[in-house]
Amino acid sequence: MTWLITGGCGFIGSNLADTLLTQGEQVILFDNLSRFGSSDNLEWLRKKHGKNWEFIQSDIRDTDEINKVIRESSPTVIAHLAGQVAMTTSLQNPRLDFEINGLGTLNVLEAVRLYSMDTIVLYSSTNKVYGSLDELRYREMELRYELTDHPNGLNESLQLDGQSPYGCSKLTGDQYVRDYSRMFGLRTVVFRHSSMYGGRQFATYDQGWIGWFCQKAIEMEYSDKPSFTISGDGKQVRDVLHARDLVQVYMQAVEHINNASGQIYNIGGGMENSLSLLELFGMLETFTGFSMRFETLKWRHGDQKVFVADVSKATHDFGWKPSITKKDGIREMLAWSREIYNGN
Repeated sequence: MTWLITGGCGFIGSNLADTLLTQGEQVILFDNLSRFGSSDNLEWLRKKHGKNWEFIQSDIRDTDEINKVIRESSPTVIAHLAGQVAMTTSLQNPRLDFEINGLGTLNVLEAVRLYSMDTIVLYSSTNKVYGSLDELRYREMELRYELTDHPNGLNESLQLDGQSPYGCSKLTGDQYVRDYSRMFGLRTVVFRHSSMYGGRQFATYDQGWIGWFCQKAIEMEYSDKPSFTISGDGKQVRDVLHARDLVQVYMQAVEHINNASGQIYNIGGGMENSLSLLELFGMLETFTGFSMRFETLKWRHGDQKVFVADVSKATHDFGWKPSITKKDGIREMLAWSREIYNGN
């Protein structure tokens, strides 16, 4: 089996590639190395797995290059992970955001339609396609907001509402991937991800909040920085999913492609792995023994008070459910962040 991973040197891509190479699969990574940490992930994969795989430094906006690699390799699976991932960047440069997330995704789909119709296409979408979800009812607790009417989380029947350049561009890709299954018969699957974290994630202020606040905890431990800032009141909730569990989503969907083809799935850690910022800070204080000192800023535009995925459809269709608890995963993420902080 041959896997082509666009954005293959990013956080999800490098974890997926590591698992596939360990299992002896043929892997082609396609990445422009623009993301912070991607070059480090490339070198890590080379050191761990040698040269028995292919790396192409290019951009999904380059139609000729994406056509060439798909035409020549006819991959069994494409994990389309390349994308512009930051809300802040989408607000600063909406055109760039759309060209990568919208047009770049169309380029991949067209190449498959023209040259490799049997290829399975897995698309990394986002819960931001649902907008701010202000229409839902919430209950405010001491440390978190809770969904009043959705005790098992939110399923795929939610109304779509991009509500930001990033949400709109990802929704464009999301809908094109679905439509190429319906109109042209491609075997495609859309995963609308919640919050993901784990090793090989080089978190920044505007992407990868678990990793970012692990970094803040370590700074409290090793430096004299007085405080950091958060957007909102800290009670906003997400369900968190570890990278190893996420990799299994992609692999199990391929194993059960007859069930998964043409479908969309909300993917996250589920209600048991839901977490507010304040709850995360309490956990990090327990792990490090240092206080998380912060100041609050206004809410970010379109930020959801709560998003917790109901993953029952994925469980039903291809047998997947999360296995790594938030406590174990965040302890592991803190150790990874400490390695990065110390330059290891």
